[in-house]
Amino acid sequence: MGYVTVRQSLPRLPLEGHLDLTYRCTNHCLHCWLWTPDSSATKGRELSFSEIRRIVDEARASGCRRWDISGGEPMLRTDFSEIFEYITARAVGYTLNTNGTLITPKIARQLKRKGTKLIALYGATSEVYDAVTRNAGGFEQLMQGLRYLKEAGAAFIVQLIPMKANWHQCDQMISLARTLSPHHRIGAPWLWLSANGSARRNNEIRAQRLPPTQVVELDKPDLASEERMAEIDDAAQVSDSGEATSSAPACGQIDAEDDRLFAGCIDVRRDFHIDAYGQMSWCSFIKDPALRYDLRSGSFQEAWEKFVPACADRVRGGKEWRQNCGSCARGSDCRWCAVYSYLETGRYSAPVPYLCSVAEETQRLKTEWQQRHRRYFRIAGITVRLESDLDFAEVAFKDELKAFAVDGPGDDNVTLRHHFELPNLKGRDLGHEIYHKAPWVISRKSDTWFYRGVSVTEGDEVPNRVAVFSPDYRHGTIYSPPHTRDSILKHGWRSLSLFPTDQIWLAPLLANREAVLLHSAAATINGRGLVFVGHAEAGKSTTMEMLKKAGRQKGLDTEILCDDRNVVRRWPDGWRVYGTWSHGTIADVSPAGAPLQAILFLKQAEENHLVPLADRRLIWRYLLATLIRAAVTADWWQRELGILGRLVSEARCYEMHFDRSGAIVSQLEGLAQ
Repeated sequence: MGYVTVRQSLPRLPLEGHLDLTYRCTNHCLHCWLWTPDSSATKGRELSFSEIRRIVDEARASGCRRWDISGGEPMLRTDFSEIFEYITARAVGYTLNTNGTLITPKIARQLKRKGTKLIALYGATSEVYDAVTRNAGGFEQLMQGLRYLKEAGAAFIVQLIPMKANWHQCDQMISLARTLSPHHRIGAPWLWLSANGSARRNNEIRAQRLPPTQVVELDKPDLASEERMAEIDDAAQVSDSGEATSSAPACGQIDAEDDRLFAGCIDVRRDFHIDAYGQMSWCSFIKDPALRYDLRSGSFQEAWEKFVPACADRVRGGKEWRQNCGSCARGSDCRWCAVYSYLETGRYSAPVPYLCSVAEETQRLKTEWQQRHRRYFRIAGITVRLESDLDFAEVAFKDELKAFAVDGPGDDNVTLRHHFELPNLKGRDLGHEIYHKAPWVISRKSDTWFYRGVSVTEGDEVPNRVAVFSPDYRHGTIYSPPHTRDSILKHGWRSLSLFPTDQIWLAPLLANREAVLLHSAAATINGRGLVFVGHAEAGKSTTMEMLKKAGRQKGLDTEILCDDRNVVRRWPDGWRVYGTWSHGTIADVSPAGAPLQAILFLKQAEENHLVPLADRRLIWRYLLATLIRAAVTADWWQRELGILGRLVSEARCYEMHFDRSGAIVSQLEGLAQ
């Protein structure tokens, strides 16, 4: 069976609509690409309330369940309240984009309806805000509107709009946003040119564009996420015959063999856009009249089912596109789209030099990220890709961890991504709680595991660490308090997860790979692995010391794997044992693995001999007592018991009676042969 990239596509239904109510606005922002004055004659061309009702009903009949309401400033419409009520009453969700300056107590009460409200912020002070918006008093009007929302109990998100005129206040804007709402976000980090091609307005917009370095800083590429999506595509299923199913590129991506610049985008879109005058297309940036359908003279169904699909063949890149963006090595890191090209040049196929510079900076940052923010470690055949906001060049790793460092990925890779800010979990549904015993609370929702570190103090359930894992633990995102940064820089990186012990995530990861983590010591003799099992003070470290001594004095080929935690893993050709970095009193650790020769259960005695064990029930009891039980869940137990069962039935096991003389080593050497 082969594997190729495929895309699971929903039926082609118009699930979400974007509706601009007007392009008039109380603000006249330096960067705005759509603005028309409130006195504009275009006011008379705007869709009437009755026309909007008809369009909404037709779209709903075709499948639309969500709406994005925007402008201009949508509240400039005197019938905004009626439109908002009609649309949102017929949708399962909505988003409203507004500058917030026209919010009244009545409107604020309406906005209590559950949905997403995005309120634009253009500065941290009235001086900067009013200069960007060219609206004297606009900042105070916004603050008053937000006060009305808070009084009404209507939640909202503050959306910061960065540009040159307010860049010097960026940190202040973030601080202000946090005082206004629990939620904020950064809007588009780069600005596109005007919809009507006005040279004067385009010059104003260009003057507000941030340098490429700042654009990428605001919207940093998430290399781990991109690689994960590539993994998902690579592992996608195909038919048993090995023939690939058809695959359309995502929005913004273009097939190098097909110069129909919008074909892929149209194929995957499940949303649509309607402008203030009733012109419909698949994208809000489409301003070419030839690619917009007049809903006043036709039906929504005809627009969606016939007009939009037909547009896929209308725009081709041709020679200009093929020689530039269509063959560019930076294409995967570029924000270029034919719609932006049209706004910049009037042509769909032309490159946008500004975006070329942004793509170049994106690639530079990715390379730097790989060098400074990514490290690899290998344990039991699994490569852990460690990623962090911290610069690893400034971080010292424990010697035990450094022993497991490798240069790059392997055959089996997992990722741990670290952030140093705790997420706001208030109101978040984290699913069904399946484990609750300090210091951990574990819950699962759909295909996601949520781990919350809590205090051992009774009643204190405020998370001190949060981790989010994929169902198979191949991907984990870990959030630590900000002060953790200083501790790491001072004391070093002490565990890959920054948990008190890595076994909390390693145990379930191993369970998915037919492996167990045992409280044990382990060593290799002549390339064969021996696992020494016993309770605390049973003599695991003593045994390791005897083996080390024998190695020095007799030239015995021995290697200590670890004296406290070891992995036993089943492969197609048999069992192997691996060391871990979680050692006891002996600091010697090794990432090496070796075929499992035997498991020995320690018995301190006055004589030295090995007793073969045939009683599988006794072996079960011994091994079960030493199984590392991280955060026990029913799913984990089921897997581990199955693995232990196979280990009990297949491994050679002995009782090892020994004293401290070292005489047992010769028998261990014989066993290893």
